[in-house]
Amino acid sequence: EDFTLQPVASEYRKEGWDWVVLYNPNVKKTLDINLVHTFVHASVVSCVHFSADGRYLATGCDRTAQIFNTMTGEKVCVLVHDSVVEQEDLYIRCVRFSPDGKLLATGAEDARIRIWDIAKGRIQQVLDGHQREVYSLDFSRDGRLIISGSCDKTIRIWDLYDKFHKVLSISDYDSQRSDVWSVTVSPDATLVAAGSLDTVVHIWDVASGALLERLQGHKGGIYSVVFTSDGKGLVSGSLDKSVKYWDVSVLAAGSAKSKLKDATPTLSEPSSSSDRSVIPCTMDFVGHKDYVLSVSVIPDSRWVASGSKDCCLHFWDPRNASLQFVLEGHKNSVISVDLSPMGGLVATGSGDYLARICAYPLLTLTV
Repeated sequence: EDFTLQPVASEYRKEGWDWVVLYNPNVKKTLDINLVHTFVHASVVSCVHFSADGRYLATGCDRTAQIFNTMTGEKVCVLVHDSVVEQEDLYIRCVRFSPDGKLLATGAEDARIRIWDIAKGRIQQVLDGHQREVYSLDFSRDGRLIISGSCDKTIRIWDLYDKFHKVLSISDYDSQRSDVWSVTVSPDATLVAAGSLDTVVHIWDVASGALLERLQGHKGGIYSVVFTSDGKGLVSGSLDKSVKYWDVSVLAAGSAKSKLKDATPTLSEPSSSSDRSVIPCTMDFVGHKDYVLSVSVIPDSRWVASGSKDCCLHFWDPRNASLQFVLEGHKNSVISVDLSPMGGLVATGSGDYLARICAYPLLTLTV
């Protein structure tokens, strides 16, 4: 049911010293929420990302990526990015831990992707190819592929096991081209999806480079896309203030069959398909008052979180698109949101120079 940020009864409101949670009185209250850590930065926090084991949180801001221990709140690593022009800003727009937690990939405004050896605190390799800012990165689960999206209107697929770093440059945007703001790779690494300012979610087959589907339904540019952990669903957040869920199980099944036919797929040039099925949006999450800038899905797909220019974090139940609660506290846009793969923690990065970690334990319900 619709839930607006209007005064609610005290039992549906919880306050901290600089934050407040408003629970939806129209749904059963199943979660608690508490602020655990606040990390102060020297500039806007553009991105946040948990390691696969949930022990660490990486953040990106101007010139640095920082890594924090999620239990103690200790800052354990600062990765300083050098720039050709020292006087200019160099924002780190995206950070991604490798699945084994040993590497951190960062994408920056200088169009470079840096792969850091975290233990040594230094760059292991640099991936050059994009012509403009790199706004989004994602690792395949096996750590072999890195997917990147850029304002140069391309998605690139980098094979880290190949010393020549095979690159698939995808630029098939039909009649309309646009900057790429978000990319995500399916759990089995057969599909890549991208959100861009043309209001369409594009999905490609990794092995062939074929454009498989264009998900249409948003009325504004798409700032964030993420596959569910089973690869059958995709969640997108848009400048139209909405979050949408798409059932892409047909594509996932098709890619699985294709993978069985060719056990060793290779990256090739993209091709377009004129015979594309139309996959409708199956669920709308409506409630944000401004642009949705980031979405995240917990591995068991039990919760969806979204951050917005309205300075709020929304927690959704994807089974029925109901809003569980709204968390207010940031004094500027919630630019990035990430749910810990281990569950129980959510991180936010904001234009107010803060990154935060909140815990959302399940409430003990009496029968």
